[in-house]
Amino acid sequence: MSRCRAALRPLLVAALALAVVLGLARPAQAVVLWHAYRGAEQQALDQVVDDFRRAHPGEVVEVLALPFDAYASKLEAAIPHGHGPDVFLDAHERLVDYLDKGLVTPLGPLDPALFDASALAAVSPKGVPLGAPLALKCLALYLHAGVPTPTSLDALLRTQKLAFEAQSAYGHAPLLHAFGGKILDEGGASPRYAFADGPAEQSLAWVLAAVKRGSIPEEASGALVTQLFADKQAGAAISGPWLAAELPAGLGHRVVPIPAVHEGGAPARPYLTVEAAILAKNARSPELGRALLSHLVSRGSAIVRAKVGRQVVATRSAWDDPALAADPLLAGFALAAREAIPMPTSAAMRAAWEPTSRAIQKVLRGDLGPRAAMDEAAHRFADVTRPLPPTRDPRPLLFVVGALGLLFAFRAVRAAKSVTFRAELRRSLPAYAYLTHAVVIVGLLVGVPLVLGATTSLFAGRADGMRYVGLGNYLEILTARGGPLLASGSFYAVLLVTVLWTVCNITLHVGLGLALALLLSRPALRMRGLYRVLLIVPWAVPSYVSALAWKGMFHRQLGAVNAILSALGVAPVAWFSKFSTAFAANVATNVWLGFPFMMVVTLGALAAIPREVLEAAEVDGATRWQRFRLVTLPLLRPLLLPSVVLGAVWTFNMFNVVFLVSGGEPDGRTEILVSEAYRWAFTRQAQYGYASAYAVLIFFVLVFVHRGLRRLSEAS
Repeated sequence: MSRCRAALRPLLVAALALAVVLGLARPAQAVVLWHAYRGAEQQALDQVVDDFRRAHPGEVVEVLALPFDAYASKLEAAIPHGHGPDVFLDAHERLVDYLDKGLVTPLGPLDPALFDASALAAVSPKGVPLGAPLALKCLALYLHAGVPTPTSLDALLRTQKLAFEAQSAYGHAPLLHAFGGKILDEGGASPRYAFADGPAEQSLAWVLAAVKRGSIPEEASGALVTQLFADKQAGAAISGPWLAAELPAGLGHRVVPIPAVHEGGAPARPYLTVEAAILAKNARSPELGRALLSHLVSRGSAIVRAKVGRQVVATRSAWDDPALAADPLLAGFALAAREAIPMPTSAAMRAAWEPTSRAIQKVLRGDLGPRAAMDEAAHRFADVTRPLPPTRDPRPLLFVVGALGLLFAFRAVRAAKSVTFRAELRRSLPAYAYLTHAVVIVGLLVGVPLVLGATTSLFAGRADGMRYVGLGNYLEILTARGGPLLASGSFYAVLLVTVLWTVCNITLHVGLGLALALLLSRPALRMRGLYRVLLIVPWAVPSYVSALAWKGMFHRQLGAVNAILSALGVAPVAWFSKFSTAFAANVATNVWLGFPFMMVVTLGALAAIPREVLEAAEVDGATRWQRFRLVTLPLLRPLLLPSVVLGAVWTFNMFNVVFLVSGGEPDGRTEILVSEAYRWAFTRQAQYGYASAYAVLIFFVLVFVHRGLRRLSEAS
């Protein structure tokens, strides 16, 4: 042993010396870059950053790719505390929001000769550039080889089918602009919802007529647009640069700006999004961050991003490269971007997307006429942007909290004086030592978020300017915001849907699980092991994967369910146009996901039933049905009830299925409480206090349900 130690001593000394040298040799500066790129764009960015590293050998550049859906929230959480990036990439429409929250450092004047004029204007919403323009993104018209460039969309639809997401507000915006309309008018003192004006009615009527003729597909999603254009079922498509990356190699196509709707009319101008490189407010290395910004927008880097990442770069000098100028895809999007309208940056614009999209969907499905749908959208926008509850005096709350604290302290002191309590405490100290770590972990992971959520529910406003409103959020929720108590979207209507959703799912979960478990428990059944493995697969697949697959199967035109119905002579069903069919689609998806759990639990419970009891019943002359009803089922009930309670809680909060399959359609009537809370937090003016109040009410409803089911379990 001593010889081994002697042999290892030089190695340890050498390792320690190497660690010291490496520690001393570490660069003094480092810059952190965050982005949400994927695919070719990420490859191009990595290549550009590698070039920067070679040009700055003494510095370190750390690059972190984040999911797009969580990107903004992570920035808002990290930058104020100094844990975020030095530089991050994002769209220009979020810049004002980031500036108001103190996440952005203005860059100062930028040379207008370096960048596209519209891009520079978009990143300077308050007159000062808040980021360096990187790339331009907007919708354009894809045409197959051989399809002539149309003079208008009317001329195109005479000979070709056009695939685009007609039911989305973003996809409909170019048509709205062609008729002279807007989604939001920011010309006055405060933004005005302009989709209820006359031009919007004309644009909706035009799209509805095209859909009825079959020239534009119904319920077109991004995936459907890609499929129709790639399979040449549509000669043209309206989409952004992301479509090009999804098309098969060798598919001949080109990109041109979207023409006017009618001959000689105004052009169909899409919204323009400018991606920018932004310097964070609390950048640890601002000098190096600015150097990285300059490198990202330089001519050489822009050429790499254009060629590798297929970006329409905002750096003017990059377009002098012959390869870029001759690229038909990039040149087409560059022309489209020159005519595009920069996306508005106000918070009211983000609140306008949901009511506008719902109005378009109602018109295309025939639920409402254009005028009625537009008026309803205006009402929804006004409801979402209504003034916040009045500020309340926090002293009553502080008094109640203080009184409860004093009461708790008084009882703790009185208990501590008790000799019996002290003796029991000393005897229990070893048990407390074993449980302390679990209590701390559960408290941090469960208790603290619950307390913070309950506290947030007493405030209103955005995260950067919340004010105490007491029970104002609860009053608005419980009074249905002054409207009918059972109106679409009210707490009570959503609660009824949630209860119906839970009861239907649990009934089918238990019924199917019990039936399959009884079948698989029969000794005479061959290949039982294989059947068990196959039937548990739906539970093993991630729920969001299954939900997206089922959503595709329920598609009106290309779904497998309607294909089966057509083969049987039944007309295709628009599954998400009515509450009954959309609710049935959600239930079918969740039953597919949930029955394996109940089947496995029931199989275990059946194995625990003594065989002697069943044999005795058989000897007494009981039939198979009598043995099941009078012996098996009573013995299963106490074993299944805990699983039923757990399944009810899971189903009550099954966000994935509702959000991904029906998306709340039609008109939000299939939303459940948890998805409605999500809408208020992330799609309706970021009203976190209102969403937290929803969450607290959900908690109390679940407590009530749990206590009721537990009493039922004890009674049985």
